[in-house]
Amino acid sequence: MQKSKLTTPFGSWPSKITAELITRAAPSLNWVQSHGDRLFWVENRPWEAGRSVIMCKQADGQIIDLFSSPFSHSSKVHEYGGAAYTIAKDMLYFVNAADQRIYQLDLIGNKTPKAFTPEGPWRFADLIIDEINGALIAVCEQHRENHEPENYIASIKLNRENVVIERLVSGADFYAYPRLSPDNQQFCWIQWDHPQMPWDATQLWRADYRDQSLSNHQLIAGEKNSEAIFQPQWSPDNQLYFVSDENNWWNIYRFNLGHHESVFTSETEFATPLWQLGMSTYCFLDDHRIGCSWTSDGIWQTGVINTKTHMLTAIANKYTSMHGICSHGGNICMVAGAAAIPEEIISITPPSISAVVYSPASLPIDTEEFSQPESIFFPTTGGQTVHAFYYPPTNTLHSADNSDLPPAIAICHGGPTGATDSGLNLKIQYWTNRGFAVVDINYRGSTGFGRTYRQELVNAWGLADVEDTQYAMTYLASKEKIDLDRCIIRGGSAGGYTVLSALTFTDTFKAGASLYGIGDLETLATDTHKFESRYLDSLIGPYPAQKDVYKARSPIHHAEGLNCPVIFLQGLEDKVVPPNQAEMMVNILQQKDIKVAHVTFDDEGHGFRKANNIIHAMESELNFYRQVFDLEEIQ
Repeated sequence: MQKSKLTTPFGSWPSKITAELITRAAPSLNWVQSHGDRLFWVENRPWEAGRSVIMCKQADGQIIDLFSSPFSHSSKVHEYGGAAYTIAKDMLYFVNAADQRIYQLDLIGNKTPKAFTPEGPWRFADLIIDEINGALIAVCEQHRENHEPENYIASIKLNRENVVIERLVSGADFYAYPRLSPDNQQFCWIQWDHPQMPWDATQLWRADYRDQSLSNHQLIAGEKNSEAIFQPQWSPDNQLYFVSDENNWWNIYRFNLGHHESVFTSETEFATPLWQLGMSTYCFLDDHRIGCSWTSDGIWQTGVINTKTHMLTAIANKYTSMHGICSHGGNICMVAGAAAIPEEIISITPPSISAVVYSPASLPIDTEEFSQPESIFFPTTGGQTVHAFYYPPTNTLHSADNSDLPPAIAICHGGPTGATDSGLNLKIQYWTNRGFAVVDINYRGSTGFGRTYRQELVNAWGLADVEDTQYAMTYLASKEKIDLDRCIIRGGSAGGYTVLSALTFTDTFKAGASLYGIGDLETLATDTHKFESRYLDSLIGPYPAQKDVYKARSPIHHAEGLNCPVIFLQGLEDKVVPPNQAEMMVNILQQKDIKVAHVTFDDEGHGFRKANNIIHAMESELNFYRQVFDLEEIQ
């Protein structure tokens, strides 16, 4: 018999989904790789101070950690890093977080990792092995005093006593996806230059590869600087495949007889923005079958493309969020999850059999406590339609009075070139289980909806995204799903800029949370790292030519419009968004005698990785909202 619920106000419900539980219950997984009969992946552990561990499922089925503390897998190339390990026979090579050196670990001897590259100004990511010539190849970022870092593709001999980092490809501002063909005769990569970002315009190159040197360089795609290339990959029969958005949607193509042809065409996306190196959405099961994942309306699916017939066969399963795909023993392996399923490593045997390889989550929570997202589309300015996921307040023991409407939190994802999906996000469930509604918005400029939608934010950042958050809330209020008088907006990084802009230039929201957010666009344009140093050229306009626009859209220059409470959460080691931006906004609010909180972490950078800090940040934010809206937790 179902228990009757207690009638208690929205936003005051007690919950077992604590901040501490979030840091321990469902670790994030990524970077799945297959080598022979072993499967590898990376697990991030906030409870170990954010340490990332490379794990392995061995041939006998045993799952082990490959190294212990203090070693941690993490690259700082582009500041966002990405995949940073590879295996050669029985030797693991990985980038260690603390010093950014490549280490090697004997997988048979199970010894302590030892440094492979020397100390120096280098950072590495997207590692691959040339076993025939005995070399490690990687994207390298070499830092220089008083100059931008230099990016290139490096080649490093494995068996030299004195390690030498040699340039294999150089001259462009950025590189990604160095890949060798199976016969070791061809080499490919993508590159791009300022002011482009990798989701704006990149070029795909190939060259002949002999004795660790390249010849006969050939531009394959991207000649007009009007398409974004993602994940070039060689098939088992040495043909070059890649993802391109030349026809608006990120679809898979093949280079054949001097031109490239579509492998499968649809109004779906087989790629995500290349914020981290080594991302993967497809793999080869054999010469003519591609295991793949794609997104449509924010929902991820998986299937198999037959490259001979150009047919896609979808594989039905319970997952709606997928990434990090690879082929392993003829199966498709990846990280997968859903609204009520934490991330796990799965293996799919086409056409329909799926199995869980590794499921680290330990959730002492009934899935009925989880709010199920509703995919919605709502109108915004100019007749445009925008996507979001709406999460209603959900709690098995509590409900509110039928005449009451819940306070609502609008979430602005980072990037701003990024997207949100419907995978389990305990940080969202933290709010919904306490009686808040949550609206997770794929505002114009988000990925997953075609290039045209993605480019709706060109010269419109701080305008289109802000409008979309407003329209999302007014739309849901018109459907009597939320209380428009208790609307909150929160976001991190670029999402934090949308937060501050919405609070400064509109009056829709009554409180906000900026997590390492941007208050001064000029500072971001002149004082950030190389990867994003020209990002604002497209989002705002070239600087300093458009200096007036930068000032006009910077909340810090219009703080007189900021008249509601805000909490700022900031890592003091942040190299992407300087901490002084939060300080300036806090000072302005204090001078205006408006409620403000400023929570800083001296051991965090751009984003919070350590359990104690995550807990403190979440609890501080909850307490702040409850103080603002006079909500007291029911005991």
